Amino acid sequence: MLGKSAGGLFWMFRYLERSENLARLLEAGFRIALTRSSAASSEWQSVIATAGVTEGFIARHSEYNAPNVVNFLLRDRDNTSSVRTVIEQARTNARLVRTALTREVWEATNECWMVLDQVLQRPIRERDLPSVLATIKQQSTLVRGTLVGTMLRNDIYNFARLGTFIERSDNTARILDVKYYVLLPSLSHVGSSLDNVQWETILRSVSANRSYRWLNGEDINPTSIADFLILDRSMPRSIAHCMEEIVDNLDQLSERYGERSICAEQATEIFSKLDRRPIDSILATGLHEFLKGFIQDTGQLSGQIEQDYRFYS
Repeated sequence: MLGKSAGGLFWMFRYLERSENLARLLEAGFRIALTRSSAASSEWQSVIATAGVTEGFIARHSEYNAPNVVNFLLRDRDNTSSVRTVIEQARTNARLVRTALTREVWEATNECWMVLDQVLQRPIRERDLPSVLATIKQQSTLVRGTLVGTMLRNDIYNFARLGTFIERSDNTARILDVKYYVLLPSLSHVGSSLDNVQWETILRSVSANRSYRWLNGEDINPTSIADFLILDRSMPRSIAHCMEEIVDNLDQLSERYGERSICAEQATEIFSKLDRRPIDSILATGLHEFLKGFIQDTGQLSGQIEQDYRFYS
């Protein structure tokens, strides 16, 4: 496959995944802001920090509040990571690689852009936010569903899935890195309903609340949540599951092209740091340090994938 086509597929699905992740992040921030009205400003600030757009937000706004944060992350065209911008970028990349996509994937992507462009035309009112976020998640899911349901399992599929899981792993790591310490409960709140709501919100932000409860019941605590979101390979948004998928797709590409790539070796090394590792060892050495290192590693991996497969040639 030409590097330009591979890059288009990779970034098309990174952008689609990013739009859904932003919607989930905003949904979590909105829930916590409602339950902790006295700390709403700090929660909206943590949402911006998790999204990695603090500098751009500060340049345009002086206050962390719902209207500013919501419209900056959903609608602001000057924010290169806003949902409106990344969906447009996903569609642009889809047009570049249209001949590599099935008709169903292209039509789902185009419909996703048309629906969200219409929904995000005007500032989002607080009462409309839940329905808008649901629409964003639904449209992204439809595109991903058509990919899984209609595409051949070839190199086209591999590059699309790599984009999805690189973006997803980075998002889970960033949410945990910011939220874990922001939401560590004070002694007065341990075991209270407020404490449970805060931790439940972390799980909801990565669509893990129901599956976590299936495995752990009502035992909601920081260690088990970190274990679930980092190391549980049965959880589709956990860091370990994403890395396993990345390794698998890179191995398939290496086999298809008859050469073991540098990025495949890098991905295997990153995954080896997670595979069968107890959560206590991660917490003992520092969760922040671990997550910061992981985010740096996946950033370098993404760059190496682009270099190995000559995305810009």
